[in-house]
Amino acid sequence: MAVKIRLKRMGAKQNPFYRIVVADSRYPRDGRFIENIGYYNPSTKPAEVKIDSEAALKWLSNGAQPSDTVRNLLSEAGVLKAFHESKNSK
Repeated sequence: MAVKIRLKRMGAKQNPFYRIVVADSRYPRDGRFIENIGYYNPSTKPAEVKIDSEAALKWLSNGAQPSDTVRNLLSEAGVLKAFHESKNSK
């Protein structure tokens, strides 16, 4: 089972709101998911991002692959830096 960390689109037309979810790569974009680990609202200025860093680190250490956009969001939140530091310390 290939696990991805990706965005699930929510919100109204022309007003997107995204949840950051962990899902099997075979599931549809807005379909079933394993765990919700945060959200991203690009409509506000500045964009609002909230990520459960502990859950994100757990899934990254278990081999989940983030999408390009989620990788950028995790990097801005400092989660990827913490993941690489914990990986190198082992």
